Formats: sequence, structure tokens, C-alpha cells
Amino acid sequence: MSDALPENFNRIKSDQEFCFACHPGVPCFTECCRELDLALTPYDVLRLKNQLKLHSGGFLEQYVIIEWDEQQLFPICYLTMVDDGRASCIFVDKNGCKVYDNRPGSCRAYPVGRGTARKADGTAEESFVLVTEDHCKGFAEAKRQNVATYFANQELETYNRFNDKLLELYQHDQIRAGFRPTRAQLDQYILALYNLDTFSQEMANDSISMKRPLKPMDLQGLAGDDEKLLLLAISWLKQEFFGD
Repeated sequence: MSDALPENFNRIKSDQEFCFACHPGVPCFTECCRELDLALTPYDVLRLKNQLKLHSGGFLEQYVIIEWDEQQLFPICYLTMVDDGRASCIFVDKNGCKVYDNRPGSCRAYPVGRGTARKADGTAEESFVLVTEDHCKGFAEAKRQNVATYFANQELETYNRFNDKLLELYQHDQIRAGFRPTRAQLDQYILALYNLDTFSQEMANDSISMKRPLKPMDLQGLAGDDEKLLLLAISWLKQEFFGD
């Protein structure tokens, strides 16, 4: 994370306690689900398309806006918002989140922001900020917790694990040395990470392939285990981009 943070962002340690709770009784319930740009990670899309029982290509077409910004290294996938004058999340109604069990990681983490950097040993070094916005009344609740317990309660371990795996791509040594993907490689990026079902079909049809022999875990991914398939997709991108 940059040293210069917005006024409402405050650095916090994983064991530092804060008061916060979100539930239907909080006056601002679902306000954080409006007027936002919600970027989706590949694991977010995996969970959502499976809950909705959609092919990943259909999910992208119906629920995702892909931003191709030349200032960004990779395209960003945003969740489509409802055109209701408040840019409300398409999955929220008066009762709350309609996909709560598979809601995106950033929704689970709010009001905590998590930044990561890949260390020399391949593990992720974490840093955290607490985001305090005027509309959020959850900070007036009496429940005290720290980042670690809050993330555990929000079941973020799997989300963070898959997001951290992407550091092998985003913070690869060649990226740090100045590598920039071509448009064709950016298309591969969307295919592999966000359109998993089509990626699996193309891999099964030998339209694309791994240069190394497939491992048992890879075969499980191609047989229908989407989490293992996402790991295979990351490995394939590293092969295509960096020759790994």
C-alpha cells in the first residue's frame, strides 16, 4: 500500500481491536452496497457463477463490465450495478445480500482493506487499513474484534489464499522488470481467470495446453473441481506470459 492514504483510511495491525458490527438492525444496512465500484477477483466470480448455476461466459456477459484501461497492467472486472440512481449492487434488496453465502471477498472484508506483497520466499506480506466512512454506523456497535478474528468470522481464508496465489502472476520478477502483456495475452488473462468453463473446454479440446505433464490436481480441475481448475489456469498464464 502507498504511504499516502485517504483521510478515512487508517493503518491497523492484525491484532489491533476495533468496534464494528453489521446486521439488519444497523441504520445504514446495505448502504455500503450502493454507489461503489466493486472489482471482482477470479475467485469471486468462481463462487458467484456456481451459486447462480451459470456458465462462466454467461456470468461475464450478464453481470460483469470489463475495463480495458491502458494505465492498468491488467483489465479489471467490475460487477454490474443497477441503474437506480444510486448504482446499487445487482444482488442487494431490502432484505440484504441475495448471494450472501458467496458474496465477494471485498464485501466480506469491509470495513477492513487488505494489501499484500510477495516476499522472496513466495509468501504474502500483509498490511491492513480500517476504512471509516460517514454513512457506516457499524462502528457505533459495541462488538470488539481484531482483523484476524473478523476475517475468520467472515470466512475469508479461502478468498485470501486464492487471491494471494495470483501474486505469482501480478508480482512476478518479469513484471517487476518491466514486462507488459500484449492484447492477446490480456485476452488469455480474462479467459483463464474469469471464464473458467471456457478455459476448461479449450484445455480439454487441446486448443490450449500445458507444456508440462498434467498433475493429478490438474486433472481434478478439468474434471469439475473449479478451485483446482483456477490453480491450473494461473499456472497456464505463467507459462504463456513468462515461460515458467
